[in-house]
Amino acid sequence: MSKLNISKFVSENFNAEDFSHLHWEGSFQSYVDLVLKDPRITRNAFQRVHDMVISYGTSNYTEYKKEITRYHFFDDPLENGKDAIFGIDVHLMKFVNFFKSAAAGYGTEKRVLLLHGPVGSAKSSISRLLKKGLEHYSKTDEGALYTYEWYDVEETPILGGQKVFPCPMHEEPLKLIPEEVRAQFAEELNKNIDGFRIKIKGTINPACRYIYEQYMKKYNGNWNKVIDNHIRIKRLVLSEKDRVGIGTFQPKDEKNQDSTELTGDINYRKIAQYGSDSDPRAFNFDGEFNIANRGIVEFIEMLKLDVAFLYDLLGASQEQSIKPKKFAQTSIDEVILGHTNEPEFRKLQNNEFMEALRDRTVKIDVPYITRLDQEVKIYQKDFNSKTLDIHIAPHTIDMASTWAVLTRLEEPKKADLTRMQKLKLYNGKTLPGYNEDNVKELRKEAVREGLEGISPRYIQDKISNAIVKNAHHGCLNPFMVFNELESGLKHHALINSPDQLEVYKEMLATTRQEYEDTVKNDVMKAISVDETAINTLCANYIDNVKAYTQKEKIRNKYSNKLEEADERFMRSIEEKIDIPESRKDDFRREIMNYIGALAIEGKQFDYKMNERLHRALELKLFEDQKDTIKLTTIISNVVDKATQEKIEVVKSRLIKNFNYCEICATDALNFVASIFAKGDSIKS
Repeated sequence: MSKLNISKFVSENFNAEDFSHLHWEGSFQSYVDLVLKDPRITRNAFQRVHDMVISYGTSNYTEYKKEITRYHFFDDPLENGKDAIFGIDVHLMKFVNFFKSAAAGYGTEKRVLLLHGPVGSAKSSISRLLKKGLEHYSKTDEGALYTYEWYDVEETPILGGQKVFPCPMHEEPLKLIPEEVRAQFAEELNKNIDGFRIKIKGTINPACRYIYEQYMKKYNGNWNKVIDNHIRIKRLVLSEKDRVGIGTFQPKDEKNQDSTELTGDINYRKIAQYGSDSDPRAFNFDGEFNIANRGIVEFIEMLKLDVAFLYDLLGASQEQSIKPKKFAQTSIDEVILGHTNEPEFRKLQNNEFMEALRDRTVKIDVPYITRLDQEVKIYQKDFNSKTLDIHIAPHTIDMASTWAVLTRLEEPKKADLTRMQKLKLYNGKTLPGYNEDNVKELRKEAVREGLEGISPRYIQDKISNAIVKNAHHGCLNPFMVFNELESGLKHHALINSPDQLEVYKEMLATTRQEYEDTVKNDVMKAISVDETAINTLCANYIDNVKAYTQKEKIRNKYSNKLEEADERFMRSIEEKIDIPESRKDDFRREIMNYIGALAIEGKQFDYKMNERLHRALELKLFEDQKDTIKLTTIISNVVDKATQEKIEVVKSRLIKNFNYCEICATDALNFVASIFAKGDSIKS
């Protein structure tokens, strides 16, 4: 075994220059020079959070004719997507717009930002992202910020017998400029700066104010001597672990918790040293509001707090100041972020004594995901071939996600639309009679959608259980997960009634049926897999439909003669998806109108865009080729060599083209064969 030289390893991998860069120190004048070079180092907390989010870039896409911005910060690039947020981009846009407005000083900087949504809807993940994003941003040149400390060459009584007294609230150094000349100083600074406008707001904390006044007395009001001899500017790096610029507060037992945890408390050991409990140097400015100054304070389950704590939020938000015990109002500069579940929020709404807090709160809904492909991304992070020793059969994650999303959707008001069809519409599929405007309307009329249903946590727990229980099998398939999901429902803490339990079970049965149809499709495709053949079939069908609807003739590519549209050919496809004779004209017109609409937008038609046509084409191709293999023979004890060879070919296609493994490919073939043995049709 080779020896590891720890000194060499650290010296090669740890950059001392980076360390010294983050621990820069200088004079007040040096800081002013830095401000002139980059005035953004004086940004307030809201401006810094907004710029931090924007710094990771954006991308735009259109959904239901609405332009939506995706902020890449919510992909969690810092930890490779560990806390990535999916499927709620519209709500994240409102979230970022809050900071944009606050950064511009339009009023939202005087509000409490409250994330509201059901359990497990990513409220805590958003908060974590902001906190670790700020930590990292403060270490970059773009996110640099500075604070100050008092120092003296002697252990002076002014600093409590110390040589150094750091600003306990990490304040902006420009706040040391006397209030009488601030406006004029800021004006002079801004004359030399393009774009960003510097504003100096707030007073210094009581401890620094006391020290400042003592030194001003010592130097007979000579501000320059106070600053030159006793102020040192230093780089500030935000850190939740070190309780610098990032605070977190959560409810505990009311008997063991009081508001000093927010605003600080008297240090009784220092009273003897300073002679009075009203000396600010004998005060610990270590409440969450104090230590979170210049950054963010998170209130976990905010509305579960005792009313006395909520009162502190009123001044902290509107006046941007807090009231430490025995001291005057103290300025703060921080984002106040809370999150809460719906029952607590309803209590706030119904409590007439809390009108003031309601008025100072901006609520951002963080609902469950209602788009299937986005829900799938949550579980793919944790359950994939890179993280697991067991193979996960195709559609396993999709089916668990399908059930989760179904429980969150409201029952459609239209009698001809099922909840499963609604799920598919939301996921970008097409259905006859439904366009983007119809889907947009469906979303608008479902006001409670995404605020109820099964939490992603439940799905994650049950998939984990299924993996542990079936590790010996070597492959996790949807049936194993279905069984786990259903058995867990009996003990689910958030299911309040037998009726709700029955509804969830019905949706699970619907999801099982969806899987049955899906796995039959996979086997069908494996038997008749030929993308080129489907494309050719589709092109032929569209040519015939176009000729039929426009009352034209079509040229036979073999004889080169003009002929009538091939009615028998078109019906052989349409009958696969139960289009009756009386509806064939409507169906064909819908297809042509859809192609025309795409052409106007400059898009090309692809049969995969239309789920029903796609299905019909596959069924037609399957019918033409299915006689080459008899599926029912798979489950019989006697399989001739020729049939076995064909079965192996189908299995290899499932493995190669559809990500099955040997185990789940065999399971899928046996399952589909058993369906055929019962006389079931492949058609769904």
